Amino acid sequence: MAVPSLTSPIADPLTPLMRPVPQVVSINISAGGIPKRPVQTIDVLEGGLRDDAHDHEKHNTPLQAVSLIDVEDLDALRTEGFPVYPGATGENITVRNLQVDALPVGTRLKFSGGVELELSKVRQPCFVLDSIDPQLKKSIIGRCGFLAKVIAPGRLTQGELIEVRPG
Repeated sequence: MAVPSLTSPIADPLTPLMRPVPQVVSINISAGGIPKRPVQTIDVLEGGLRDDAHDHEKHNTPLQAVSLIDVEDLDALRTEGFPVYPGATGENITVRNLQVDALPVGTRLKFSGGVELELSKVRQPCFVLDSIDPQLKKSIIGRCGFLAKVIAPGRLTQGELIEVRPG
């Protein structure tokens, strides 16, 4: 089966317009806190990404095993003067062409390698963002991404394509 190129459009079932294929830009992990560092490939487990940790116990729940953010939001924040890049805000998966903030809770993301996530909670800005810039917590509201639970564990690799499935 042919895999669409990154520039080939796909039909959006909600509109007659064509849009680019959503894709994984970066996979990010840390021993706790921010920034998270990029890795090329990772095992996605029910509890989150292998070798990823959190500084605060409140983050250790299967309902928010993985966090995602749009690279377009990071790009916009950078043009506003914030020194952010994939992994800087603590997200596990940085995506392109997804517009994750516009998706509803319950939306499923099926990655081309087999991993599947379900969006479970809008990600809220955390005080740890103060280490980047004290104003970032306010500026990132509405574009902080999503938390997700793991539906189908597996191996995730940078560059994978993402299929959006209604919840």
